[in-house]
Amino acid sequence: MARAAWRGLAGAALCIAALQAHAHDSWLSPSRHDAPAGQLVLELGTGTRFPVQEFSQSPGSVVQAGCIDATGQARALRPLAAQAQWLDLAAELPSGPALACWAELGEAEIEIEPPKVAVYLDEIRTSAANRAAWAALQQRQLPWRERYRKFARMELPAATAAAPQRAAARKPLGLPLEIVVLGDRAVAVGQPLQFQVLRDGKPLADFPVELVSERSAIGVWRRSDAEGVITHSLPFAGRWLLRGTDLRLSQQRPDSWESRFVTLVVEPR
Repeated sequence: MARAAWRGLAGAALCIAALQAHAHDSWLSPSRHDAPAGQLVLELGTGTRFPVQEFSQSPGSVVQAGCIDATGQARALRPLAAQAQWLDLAAELPSGPALACWAELGEAEIEIEPPKVAVYLDEIRTSAANRAAWAALQQRQLPWRERYRKFARMELPAATAAAPQRAAARKPLGLPLEIVVLGDRAVAVGQPLQFQVLRDGKPLADFPVELVSERSAIGVWRRSDAEGVITHSLPFAGRWLLRGTDLRLSQQRPDSWESRFVTLVVEPR
């Protein structure tokens, strides 16, 4: 995509982002700079609306990160340099290109002002039960306190990858929350795709996921079925973000919340 066109789309996304308060997603993106041979550099950014990166992450916030290369080997993905709006991560790839990468961020805590909670709950399409629980807390004049964790995954397009290699790179990692592509076919425009949402390694049913293109700030919402599966065809090329937030009342801290944010980036061609 031409840089001028990207700036125009970014501006449109920022206008919508101004209306959105708290659902800050984190995602992996290709580096805008060339990397040395045998090395992959990715950008870990955070923002209110993909693909606009608004906030960086500190190197210490990355709990774990890695890539799967063309031979099926796991490679460490390590913080390289913190930029103003993203964190550069680098992996050494002596055996061929990476097919998939991921990052887990450490736990953080936030307190949201009551008037903004409704906006947040709308942004993540949370359940009626969560809304009722928040209403009950408000009646008791209790604040919104939340601890959250983030999990980002990216499938990198590789023209030379064979079907078995793609299938191996798509295997679940066992993260507390993740979205994976099912099957071994390349991600292609207009072709039915299946994604699966897993929580602690088990299918997560009735989970709302938004699919957002870098070419449009308007997303499409889908819910996972009983097996945690979402079926959808991506209508045009370019990067797409799948995003979702699993929000629950805390079992350890009374009257507070725990959430897991998950993203997956794919690029149909």
